[in-house]
Amino acid sequence: MARFIEALDQHLINEFSASQQYIAIAVWYDDQTLPLLAQHFYRQAVEERNHAMIIVQYLMDAEARVTIPGVPAPRMDFPDAIEPVRLALAQEKEVTAQIEALARLARDEGDLVGEQFLAWFLREQREEMAGMADLLRTVERAAATNILLAEAYLARATVGDGGHSSDTPQAAGGSL
Repeated sequence: MARFIEALDQHLINEFSASQQYIAIAVWYDDQTLPLLAQHFYRQAVEERNHAMIIVQYLMDAEARVTIPGVPAPRMDFPDAIEPVRLALAQEKEVTAQIEALARLARDEGDLVGEQFLAWFLREQREEMAGMADLLRTVERAAATNILLAEAYLARATVGDGGHSSDTPQAAGGSL
């Protein structure tokens, strides 16, 4: 099996872990009675799950073995309303670096289809990092006076495309 295909299969744990972490963040915000922040992260969780399932579909189309991994427990406790978004931005940066490494591996192996497949993910990650950075700046400013200002921001702003751009690859089982 090509190293790229094997590495892509192993990357599933990162996407599923990101989904679980976003659920944990959403639950934390829900518990803090910040429903729009919670809703944003519940949506992010579904988007990350869909990313994993897009990879699953790609692997199946490539007639590769698919491994659905167990994931480590996500972080559940946060000292304040800023820390979950800090964690989310750090996670997006980490996943972006992982996808960049996968794209380099595909290129090194001459897997042009794999490299092209990852181009969508790279564009998506750029958008995710920019949106999360904006949200972090907003939450940091709001937390200084009234965290509910972050809720007002989310009520009027569109952060990300929800993973539903016109060129989103097909997800195994369909996108949620």
